[in-house]
Amino acid sequence: MSRIYNVAVVGGGIGRSHIVEGYLPNADKFKVAAICDLNPERLDKIGEEFGIERRVVNFDDLLGMDDIDVIDVCTPPGVHFSMVMAALKAGKHVVCEKPLVGSLKDVDAVMEAEKRSSGKLMPVFQYRFGDGIEQAKAIIDAGIAGKPYVGTVETMWRREAAYYSVPWRGKWATELGGVLMGHAIHPHDIFTYLMGDIARVFGRVATRVNDIEVEDTISASLEMKSGALASLTATLGSADEISRIRLSFENVTFESDHAPYNPGNKPWKILPRNDETAAKIEALLANWTHVPSRFQTQMARFYDALNGDGELPVTSADSRRSLELVTAFYHSSTTHQDVALPLGADHPLYQSWVPAAFRQS
Repeated sequence: MSRIYNVAVVGGGIGRSHIVEGYLPNADKFKVAAICDLNPERLDKIGEEFGIERRVVNFDDLLGMDDIDVIDVCTPPGVHFSMVMAALKAGKHVVCEKPLVGSLKDVDAVMEAEKRSSGKLMPVFQYRFGDGIEQAKAIIDAGIAGKPYVGTVETMWRREAAYYSVPWRGKWATELGGVLMGHAIHPHDIFTYLMGDIARVFGRVATRVNDIEVEDTISASLEMKSGALASLTATLGSADEISRIRLSFENVTFESDHAPYNPGNKPWKILPRNDETAAKIEALLANWTHVPSRFQTQMARFYDALNGDGELPVTSADSRRSLELVTAFYHSSTTHQDVALPLGADHPLYQSWVPAAFRQS
């Protein structure tokens, strides 16, 4: 009989989506055995909705529950680091929402803690999963696409004043950044997942849409390690909402579905350069098996990794790569200079990209 892992979900906001999309469709693999939230009303509402008897307001209570195998951190970003470190120290497996932590220093500390822990850590990048992105990935990994030429990523979303009425949003101390951290981080992860590592970043950030501390508009020019070029643009001031990723390779051009919060799900536009390439793609995808999108597949593959039947579908190294891009963005925008990656402990923003005036003492 296959083992079922007991999960404690911390934070009932996005945590509810983890339950609905991730754990319930994988009920033969996971059971949500506890819920933790500072809001008693939300705590009881989710507990009643999903029949979760253990409801706690104190995170530390979860660490001493021997039957809890996985702690799923869905709290505001400013407390991710302390919770992840405590859970790893307690030997728990950990799932953590984006952004994993708030600095390169912290992500390096988490990676060291992973080495000492009996638990596994999986950051959340649920946009990676679905038929569209996985077919593109399969074509690239098979060598059919050829040399990458250029890519564009547009994250055009809409957030107005009501969104920022939630007290922790729009503030450096609690959200750790703006559109780079909470929104475009997903399409940017898809981009590097498919196009590889970034070599240089020239970026700009601005606050144009809302009266908030953090940025809500960004743009950048990238040079990839492969030699390919790319541009990234995002705003929270779009009239409509789309996420659009277009990648041109030697033999194939891909364009994502434009669904803002699930661009990896539906089949992408795949444009082969010639009949030979088209035939190779057709043969590769001939017996394609449907890949459910977002949390359903990420949690299923996490289960396989816990059982030793596969690699973690998202790793702390993936999170570090995304946070390097964020750090480079902020540094480039301030200095008006190109920033070369990777970034080490000698970088000026290694300990924090949060402006000094907003750092917690």
